[in-house]
Amino acid sequence: MLSNLNKYDIVLASNSPRRRQLLGDLGLRFRIEIIKGIEENIPEGVPTELVPEHLAKQKAQVYSLGENELLITADTIVAVDGRILGKPADAGEAQAMLRLLSGRTHQVYTGVAITTRQRQQAFVDATEVEFAELTDEDINYYIERYKPLDKAGAYGIQEWIGLTGVKAIRGCFYNVMGLPLPRLYQELRRF
Repeated sequence: MLSNLNKYDIVLASNSPRRRQLLGDLGLRFRIEIIKGIEENIPEGVPTELVPEHLAKQKAQVYSLGENELLITADTIVAVDGRILGKPADAGEAQAMLRLLSGRTHQVYTGVAITTRQRQQAFVDATEVEFAELTDEDINYYIERYKPLDKAGAYGIQEWIGLTGVKAIRGCFYNVMGLPLPRLYQELRRF
């Protein structure tokens, strides 16, 4: 599948092991290239739902692409009541985030930019996630056992907290993991 991409050397610019796994699950051959220290600046007035697309495009700008390279960059945010929850700095911040999400519905937005020397296609995908009520015991167990400090909103839906705490999901499950595969697949077919 995606034989149209055979002409490209595909580059994934992501530290996320979940994105690496998901892109590999599409059957694509790719390499990882990460430029460290990319500043993520969000201009005033960018709507919450467009922030990850803006950041994915911003990440792509720092790469100098070869003639046959296709770059995939992405960014995922968790938002509740319009407030963006990034990656927690420590266990205390992770606890606060999970308490905020407990018993509520929030949005997960992933922005993706697919970039070659000739063009760029960017999009954002949205998923609503509803959590059941989480006890402090649930939250503490999850944080101690799974160390979710590298995850937006302090959780991974594919981990224990997703198995036990997610009550409903509306939209793409893989989007919550960090890469909306059905949409990405359709966009890659156009290259």
